Amino acid sequence: MSRIDQVFAQLSQDGRPGLIPFITAGDPDLATCAELVRTLASAGADVVELGFPFSDPMADGPTIQAASERALAAGTSLAGVLQMVAEIRQDCQVPIVLMGYFNPVYRYGIERFAADAAASGVDGLLLVDLPPEEADEVRPALSQAGIDMITLLAPTTPSARMKTLAAQGSGYLYYVSMTGVTGSRRLEPEEIRQAVTEVRHLSPIPVGVGFGITTPEDAAAVGRYADAVVVGSALVQIIAENGHSDSLQQKVADFVGALRRGLESCGQSCRKTGCS
Repeated sequence: MSRIDQVFAQLSQDGRPGLIPFITAGDPDLATCAELVRTLASAGADVVELGFPFSDPMADGPTIQAASERALAAGTSLAGVLQMVAEIRQDCQVPIVLMGYFNPVYRYGIERFAADAAASGVDGLLLVDLPPEEADEVRPALSQAGIDMITLLAPTTPSARMKTLAAQGSGYLYYVSMTGVTGSRRLEPEEIRQAVTEVRHLSPIPVGVGFGITTPEDAAAVGRYADAVVVGSALVQIIAENGHSDSLQQKVADFVGALRRGLESCGQSCRKTGCS
């Protein structure tokens, strides 16, 4: 059983939704980012998503685009991100999912990437611009390396295509809670409830929901229905505002701790019934 599977099995047993924070690898630099991953884990993250920077992050709003620019300016490469994960694995076992775009993986070499990612301790990969028709370019290498391939589902995904995507995924399914880029508008809990219900009819894999979750209250609202909530732009903004300051780690820990408390405000029975 993978680290991701173990986490979701424990979450199910505990009757609580998981917390999956997203940060951009290399923002503000790789060494600080490694400490941030440890801080996230200590503060209550169940899984950490690390975005590897790319020059054309089309699915991301201005906050994460700026984080990618900072990381690239600091010299971050995909190889450097893998080295950072290997260093983190010396003392931290939180599941790590790399999230990004296909081009850097293709240029690295798909089979080489899968082998190196597994050796470094990566647990999952999410490529936001890889359509299901082309996923077979990546999936066999990831499967052989023991890396989960996380798939994205969106409000605009037709039912038949959603079924295909759900069947391809492993680890967890990432449901995008709204149309548009990250951080673009407010979430609608009722729409999320309906969507998660539909996805659960298609696959037994846990469902994580992201995009638009910025406060503990948002996290609690989504956690009533989802198996996990993903928080990105709000956290990346804290990093942008604090950079290399001495208070960065504590501010990140405080924010993640508040999100965790928000999620714990609604137990298993409340999530199953969708109470308000």
